[in-house]
Amino acid sequence: MLQFLNLDSITGKLMICMGISMNFEGFIKDIQRNGWNVFGTEVYENGRLVHKYGDTDKSRFPIYSATKTVVSIAAGIAFDQGKLKIERSVLDYLPVAAVKQMSKEQAETFREITIERLLTMSVEGFPFRPEGESYLKYSLACQVKKVGERNFHYSNIPAYLVGVAVTQALSEDLVSFLDRNLFEPLHIVDPVCQRCPDGYFYGASGMELSVHDLSQIGLLLYNGGVYEGRRILSEEYVKAATGIRQKNREGGYGYFIWKYRDGFSINGKWKQKCYILPERGLVITYLSHIEEESHALVQSMEKHLLGKIFT
Repeated sequence: MLQFLNLDSITGKLMICMGISMNFEGFIKDIQRNGWNVFGTEVYENGRLVHKYGDTDKSRFPIYSATKTVVSIAAGIAFDQGKLKIERSVLDYLPVAAVKQMSKEQAETFREITIERLLTMSVEGFPFRPEGESYLKYSLACQVKKVGERNFHYSNIPAYLVGVAVTQALSEDLVSFLDRNLFEPLHIVDPVCQRCPDGYFYGASGMELSVHDLSQIGLLLYNGGVYEGRRILSEEYVKAATGIRQKNREGGYGYFIWKYRDGFSINGKWKQKCYILPERGLVITYLSHIEEESHALVQSMEKHLLGKIFT
């Protein structure tokens, strides 16, 4: 793993030293030739938009699990404001009435689950998504296991619970808070935000953004929490959220953010992607709807935009 990362870093530096430029046209030709359902894509170099293709700013598209990164940012802002402690139990922030309805055994188990454990998907046993008339009640009744062990287990429920916890910590509707503290500063106007039957922002999925909108979130993280000269998120939180906090087979996971090569990425279910590569000065975003379990699109992107050759 270390050898791979080092080689990849060296390759990137050699590309810069040798003046090798990216082949954006080659990437677009691959999209068109293969009929990949890519709505649009943007490429930023050193914070400046240098390439774009397709519908990047007129339409919004589902971003699925990329929504989780928005919840991570919300948690980070609440953390920066001193209203949320990552190491505290999630039960410290959930509605008192909901916690009181839990059995003694369930409450004791969930007492060990911190916000950090949810952000890193390191609790086993959650089903993939909450169901029923109350997502909160369903989530708190889940029979999680091995809470004392850290094992990567991907589920929508941790993101949902973090969203509810942040809402309670802020004493404010989370969508309203995000509008004022994230969306408006990033010039994202009234994004689609799904709510659960209890009325909370779902947080795990259900958002719709344009390609350009998602790029702005990527640029915020690329710049260490600063956007257009305004600090929105602390550098401390960005470093924690984008670093490897939990090992997994994909290379590592932060706070609802994936490790990607010498950077990190925001990922959605059907190939909604924002790749952030600070050492290379790159932010690459595309929104797609491709359900096939194929790596062809990302391999084309890496070949043409990152100069990585596959043999």
